[in-house]
Amino acid sequence: MFKKILIANRGEIALRIIRTCKEMGIKTVAVYSTADKDSLHVRFADEAVCIGAAPSRESYLNIPRVIAAAEITNADAIHPGYGFLSENAEFSKICEEYNIKFIGASSEMINKMGDKATAKATMKAAGVPTIPGSEGLLDSIEQGIKIANEMGYPVILKATAGGGGRGMRIVREESGFKKAWDDARQESGAAFGNDGLYLEKFVEEPRHIEIQIVGDSTGKACHLSERDCSIQRRHQKLVEETPSPFITDELRDAMGKAAIKGAEAIGYEGAGTIEFLVDKHRNFYFMEMNTRIQVEHPITEEVTDYDLIKEQIKVAAGIPISGQNYYPKLYAMECRINAEDPTNGFRPSPGKINNLHLPGGRGVRVDSHVYAGYIIPPNYDSMIAKLIVSGQSREEVIVRMKRALEEFVIDGIKTTIPFHIALLEDEQFKAGNFTTKFLETFDFSIIKG
Repeated sequence: MFKKILIANRGEIALRIIRTCKEMGIKTVAVYSTADKDSLHVRFADEAVCIGAAPSRESYLNIPRVIAAAEITNADAIHPGYGFLSENAEFSKICEEYNIKFIGASSEMINKMGDKATAKATMKAAGVPTIPGSEGLLDSIEQGIKIANEMGYPVILKATAGGGGRGMRIVREESGFKKAWDDARQESGAAFGNDGLYLEKFVEEPRHIEIQIVGDSTGKACHLSERDCSIQRRHQKLVEETPSPFITDELRDAMGKAAIKGAEAIGYEGAGTIEFLVDKHRNFYFMEMNTRIQVEHPITEEVTDYDLIKEQIKVAAGIPISGQNYYPKLYAMECRINAEDPTNGFRPSPGKINNLHLPGGRGVRVDSHVYAGYIIPPNYDSMIAKLIVSGQSREEVIVRMKRALEEFVIDGIKTTIPFHIALLEDEQFKAGNFTTKFLETFDFSIIKG
């Protein structure tokens, strides 16, 4: 087992990893930017190293500085959390070269799954259902139009190096193809330095369902059932829950088997998720694979009594998994508490937290790094807390979540708490009737500031 792990991240996920390391008797090293010198992950780690200025490229994305911090503190492993360097193939490879264990996927695995066109082809070859579309990247706009006409509209153009909804355009008829093509290429080229596009059949009324998997060095994988991530705004998730109110036992079993098949086909090692789109007829299609821990992993932990960070560390140390699959024993939901103003287009709201009261009680968990007096920097993602609630039924979870949100006090900044309260009062949401397009017709005027 590792003696010391450096956490190459910040905020709540860094603190989350530190907690498990302490329980496992492993020393921790925090790295931080000058903007994060007062963050709790710095305070609670055994050691802390400042690696640069506030901009991510000068600190959390600066590979030489992260490696140097690991070397001077004699860390024998690095946990990247999510975001930043967690799916950076070069970083994974450099860790290996410096004999520092990267607690995540290998550089080969990240490259294979990071390129969406390659990932789709890999999963298709493994027998995992995939959305009909182009075989790899499109060579020309003419080829794209030809495939679209053969499949039938609507279709969607996707950037092969995309993420967060960038480089994606829906095309509903041939006359709109050229503009969508030009816009998607321009956006993906500017955002990712890669304007390669592929084409897929557009799945209407879709659910975004992901299967949590864990694989070990022996090539064996297991799944921990699904998470429904359909409540999202501009492809950014806001609420996640498990089990999904849309998924049947038969579909859960089929999706779990497909996810394991995909993971074992590539010899995946570590925690990851296989993400699917599920149409209104409950047909499911591979969308992408995330080769890291997910933001929403706590809801899976709450319903399966399974510490995913601990399992990541054990697998990285060469300890094989049990091989059994895990199914929900409870219901759980996570609301992302962002420093944003939901009444003003979710505009970021950095600043000082003057007063803070965290909710508690049975079935309530808060993962956060903020405190009264903490100043939220404008340099990073706006998520400042995750409120996770569990219970015996979905109805109980919704009632408990609403109570916990009303108890959650953050003074000094705007947050998404009022949005979540309004969402939980929506009759269609309470009935489980929603898709990834749900917030496009949501009445944001009902949100109380």
